[in-house]
Order: sequence, then C-alpha cells, then structure tokens
Amino acid sequence: MILYNVTTSLDPEIADQWVAYMRDTHMPEVMDTGFFLKSQLCRLLNEEDGGITYASQYYCVSLEQLEEYQRVAAPALIQEIEKHFGGRYASFRTMLEVVD
Repeated sequence: MILYNVTTSLDPEIADQWVAYMRDTHMPEVMDTGFFLKSQLCRLLNEEDGGITYASQYYCVSLEQLEEYQRVAAPALIQEIEKHFGGRYASFRTMLEVVD
C-alpha cells in the first residue's frame, strides 16, 4: 500500500475556505479519478510561526498507480487549486510505503 501525502501550509486568512474546498470539491475529485482507495485530511498540531498546515492523504495499491495518477490526473487538479488559492499556500508531496 502506498500513502501519497500532500502537506500544505496556508495563509490563515484562507484556511476555512481552503478546508471547505478540499472537503467538498478537491478531495472528492481526486477520489473520483479511481486511482485511490481512501483519503483523509489532517491538521498538523505542531505548527510554527502562526501558520496553518494540513496533510491531505490518499492511499493506493502501488507506486505505479500513483505515478499514473500524477501523470494523467494531477496536473488539472493542481491547476484548479492554483486558480482558487494561487500565491496563498505552499505544498510539498511525499510518497510513503505503508509497512504493516
């Protein structure tokens, strides 16, 4: 199992709007691509400098499946987030292997 984690630091002024967009629009659209089995949104508790940081997490069965998502579906979805929140957030992505 692969965990795709997108960590995002937000301008506090947009935090509520961003969370609503993630829950209502973006994360359902990511799940609708069919590449992932489940998703969750987490807020970091150890934030620094008054920032607000979230981790969007998506689970898929293989690294190849994740790479296909990144190639086929991710660019358009990222472009939509940029259209709504461009310049008011910073994200980085990590891929983790779930070890049982």
